[in-house]
Amino acid sequence: MPKYLVTGTAGFIGFHLANALLAKGNEVVGLDNINDYYDVRLKYARLKEAGIISGHIYYNALIPSSKWAKYSFVKMNLEDKDSLMRLFRDEKFEFVVHLAAQAGVRHSIDNPDVYIHSNIDGFFNVLEACRHYPVQYLLYASSSSVYGNIEKVPFNENDNVDRPISLYAATKRSNELMAYTYKHLYQLKSTGLRFFTVYGPWGRPDMAIYKFTDAILAGKPLTVYAEGLLMRDFTFIDDIVNGICKILELYRSAQVPGLMNIGHNKPVSVKILIDEIERSLRKQAIIEYLPMQPGDVNMTYADIELIEQYSGFVPQTDLKDGIDKFCEWYLEFNSYRNSSS
Repeated sequence: MPKYLVTGTAGFIGFHLANALLAKGNEVVGLDNINDYYDVRLKYARLKEAGIISGHIYYNALIPSSKWAKYSFVKMNLEDKDSLMRLFRDEKFEFVVHLAAQAGVRHSIDNPDVYIHSNIDGFFNVLEACRHYPVQYLLYASSSSVYGNIEKVPFNENDNVDRPISLYAATKRSNELMAYTYKHLYQLKSTGLRFFTVYGPWGRPDMAIYKFTDAILAGKPLTVYAEGLLMRDFTFIDDIVNGICKILELYRSAQVPGLMNIGHNKPVSVKILIDEIERSLRKQAIIEYLPMQPGDVNMTYADIELIEQYSGFVPQTDLKDGIDKFCEWYLEFNSYRNSSS
């Protein structure tokens, strides 16, 4: 079975993808710097769920999993080019799935430096490592944010994306251009996936679904922008992971597109999202409305025809079922966390 490097495995999508690849019998090395952008206890809990114990984690040291025989984890900064190069030299990866990045549109407005270091410098180092220690294929995370506030919907991969409205979006578009250049100059096969508002169990606390659930259960007001009329193409984590796995399995059999959307293709308003969370929790929200924030977009809406044609990807989880699964996990996880604190 092939050997994968998955970056961002203490994060949301990386955690789920690593587990899916391991369940298929693949060998996986996970990498993450475990930064404090959000509560690191959740990141360490994800790692623990995969058999990586926090007390054993040190910078640049491979830690074997106690759960998966073919899984090891390394804490590393992607900006540390020398350490990353040594890892590629020693481990001889066949596939790289690059999911590590500094996330968050609003955070990028006040903290631009970290986005350049992580998302530009870090991605450059990944590309360089893939070039000097050749891999068969690189799959990396882009974002629906590259579409900015274009009015045409649904968003298609051929749409003009040269007007990002946040630095986060600009870094993701830069990644796409860098990957294209490395493919042209060095024949590095790669695909960027433009993710559309991924949610589900073990999700990020800075995302709306987690924040709304947290506030409703605590009896605190929800901060809702633009009267809840902003629309998002919420996509369940299992659908995202299944789509990634299909692409990784099929990359040899056909010409892989350099960029693909991966979303649910059914945008809903934040207002409807709140209704679904209220229904699932059986508790009403207290809502505090604020104006639309800088960097926000009115709508995200994925045209998924390309990924469907290439891989057969079709989202299976509707919002109602996805919210129920998230809320069930949230209640269980926070019950455990509160009892052990």
